[in-house]
Amino acid sequence: MSGSVWLPPGSRPDTLPYIPRQRATPSWARPDPVDELAARLEDFIAAAVHPDEIAALLESDGLSDDQIRERYGVKNSFALAETLYERVERRYPEPAGPAPDPWRTGLLGCLLRGVVFALPGLAYVLGAPLFAGDDDFGLPAGTVPLLAGALCGWTWNQGLAHRAYAWLGLGDRTAARRALLVGAPAGALLGSVVALACAAGAAPAAVAFAAGQSCYLAAATVLLVMGRERLLLAALAPMATGAVLSLAGPLPEAVSPVLLLGSLAAVAALAVREVAPALKEPGEGGWTAGLAALLPFGAAGTAPAPRRPAGPRLTGSLPYALFGLATGVLVLYAALGDVLAGDNGSAVAAPAAVALTLSMGPAEWLLYRFRSDSLAALRSSGTAGAFRRTTVLTVVACLATYLATLLLLSLAASALWPHSPVPGGVRLAGLLLLGVVLWTGLLLQSFGAVTGATAVCCAAALAQTLLLVTRTGDPHLAGPAVYGTAAVVQGALVCALLGRATAHR
Repeated sequence: MSGSVWLPPGSRPDTLPYIPRQRATPSWARPDPVDELAARLEDFIAAAVHPDEIAALLESDGLSDDQIRERYGVKNSFALAETLYERVERRYPEPAGPAPDPWRTGLLGCLLRGVVFALPGLAYVLGAPLFAGDDDFGLPAGTVPLLAGALCGWTWNQGLAHRAYAWLGLGDRTAARRALLVGAPAGALLGSVVALACAAGAAPAAVAFAAGQSCYLAAATVLLVMGRERLLLAALAPMATGAVLSLAGPLPEAVSPVLLLGSLAAVAALAVREVAPALKEPGEGGWTAGLAALLPFGAAGTAPAPRRPAGPRLTGSLPYALFGLATGVLVLYAALGDVLAGDNGSAVAAPAAVALTLSMGPAEWLLYRFRSDSLAALRSSGTAGAFRRTTVLTVVACLATYLATLLLLSLAASALWPHSPVPGGVRLAGLLLLGVVLWTGLLLQSFGAVTGATAVCCAAALAQTLLLVTRTGDPHLAGPAVYGTAAVVQGALVCALLGRATAHR
């Protein structure tokens, strides 16, 4: 310094000026330690859904209640966690990548299943010469045992498929194979016996065709449950090709039986190969183990297999079997109701059955789409009311898409079917209402609410049967009236059940 220190007047030069000491920061001006802790843990606190999550983090950091009382002035970790939870606004970050969606599936696979469902219908084209003779209730001779065997097969195989899927859901693929190993031959035998019992003078060739149909339904159930649609399609390809060629011109007399028996043998062989691993299990394979997998508590006199989860209850498959019976009856009435009522309109009704069968592929994809969209709605909806509205709109969109697909398929089938006029408004309305019943029934079934769907469909099938038997009302309006009532009831069940978030667990 070049100059002297300035001194105030009256001070002595040998003393230094007084420098006041810095005052300590008052306690009320210090940063709040709780705020500091909240700022440090902000990201974690903002994402917490309950204060207990924060308390668990504090305790995992080694903070004792004594330390918390000394540093933060609260009673314990839970009190501190509640304070932090209140001071930080909730922010739930979205996942870094796309959210997992277990219901996302490809459209092509579902369409393939629809084609597989419809291709067996071409077998009736090749087998048509077998149904010759006197009419049965206005239908070609031998149709009654054929329909009886089909209804029996749909009922049995629907219940069998549910039981096998239940074992697959428990992670026991071997038990599913064992259930199919016993259940599929039993279903084929039962369907053949029912067809024979309803033969009533039908030609032996027609009864044999009905028995072959029962065997095919059983074998196809095995392949479809085990996810072998492509193999089933390949086995049906020769028969389908022959049926298409027969529409262009008559085939040699021996070709049709060869194609029918060849495709049936191929499907049966593939089904046997699929369940064969169940026979190779050391110590547990064979028919007895298959019976144990099919029954709810195992076969009589057999010890339960170790380390196997408790099997699904046998009564749990009964509603699914009855659902298959009821929907089968409704579809048959849609295809043959006019004929059974005394009208000669089988050519008009056949495209409806084809359209319904083909539509099952898109219907399955739309069921997956609804589950996927409802899962997204669970993540995006902030209130129960918003989720309910989103779910209802999703149901309406999926159902409208299915009905549009069914309408297009019906018009296309009518245009391609020989000598088939364009269906009228009443028939189209009945077909679309039946589509509502089928799709909403499958939707309820996919959520485990099969009891309500089964009750509605069984009541509808019984009501339409009584109307046809008693000749009550106009037979052309009976179907749409029954389908419309069932559609309204099932629509109400869908809105009541699926509007709750807990139903989508």
